[in-house]
Amino acid sequence: MPSLSLRINLDPDGRIGPGKIELLEQIAAFGSISAAARGMNMSYKHAWDLVEEMNKLFGKPVVSAQTGGKRGGGAQLTPVGLAVISRFRAIERAAASVAEQHIIALQAEIEAA
Repeated sequence: MPSLSLRINLDPDGRIGPGKIELLEQIAAFGSISAAARGMNMSYKHAWDLVEEMNKLFGKPVVSAQTGGKRGGGAQLTPVGLAVISRFRAIERAAASVAEQHIIALQAEIEAA
């Protein structure tokens, strides 16, 4: 089944797409940047760099992280982080709905070949 993948270019020089959104969702699910990174087979540094990139893009934190200690650290999404996921997923659903018949037609062209 064909699918649509969405990336959104934002001003001034940022973009968000499925990878960053999945990272935020994984952080929300696990309460940890390192656990989210492991779940996505990426390094902690790369995950942290992506979080910092989003923090800079939105002008405020998308993730609130607590440093480790005896009980370890943790991370949770801020209201901005939750809104980013919600808005991205809404845009993704809307785009997929509008594009569905065209995607099916494209797939039919392949199958007719």
